[in-house]
Amino acid sequence: MALRRCHLNPKKTLFLLCDIQEKFRPAMPLFDNMIKNVDKLTRAGKALDVPLIVTEHYPEKLGKTVAQLDVSHAKLVSGKTLFSMFTPEVKAVIKDIFNDKPEDVVLYGLESHICVEQTAIDLLEQNINVYIVADCCSSRLNQDRDLALDRLRQAGCVITTSESVIFDLVRDKNNPKFDVVRKLVNQPSVDMELTRNGSGVPAGSAKL
Repeated sequence: MALRRCHLNPKKTLFLLCDIQEKFRPAMPLFDNMIKNVDKLTRAGKALDVPLIVTEHYPEKLGKTVAQLDVSHAKLVSGKTLFSMFTPEVKAVIKDIFNDKPEDVVLYGLESHICVEQTAIDLLEQNINVYIVADCCSSRLNQDRDLALDRLRQAGCVITTSESVIFDLVRDKNNPKFDVVRKLVNQPSVDMELTRNGSGVPAGSAKL
């Protein structure tokens, strides 16, 4: 069954922030860049009243969500041992928020090829549209991230960026939240050295 493609609607969209924890910082390339993009996206979601769920993988050992990210508005911050975010606790909160399920999920975090990928597949199996925010995702190896994005595109996810998500949620300069969001997007997102289709060639690079 093909998923319906449409503009994002704040009332029918869920943000899922996956396992962006302090212990991962030393192992992740471009971690600080990712955090800046994640902060912008998460703050925009808060301004636009998009519900947020946050998971932390085995937080007893891997720590809490990084302090730079304000997730105080999250409907749930949940520890997990499953790689997928789609745990019984998360399912229950999703059902409570939407009285069933969202039309669209905006998914971001780490690691792209493990927890993000498994979460996305679980959501697709529920006929939920999944938007993977590429400039808000990371893995210990960039090639793992990029190949995961390619696999998820083939599986039916929309591969997008933080600013694309934000402006699609806003839709109109006359949106009453536009002035708040405009301050967040005044500075461009930080480059995450994404490649094209897993080719290993950075976007914007010339081939010899």
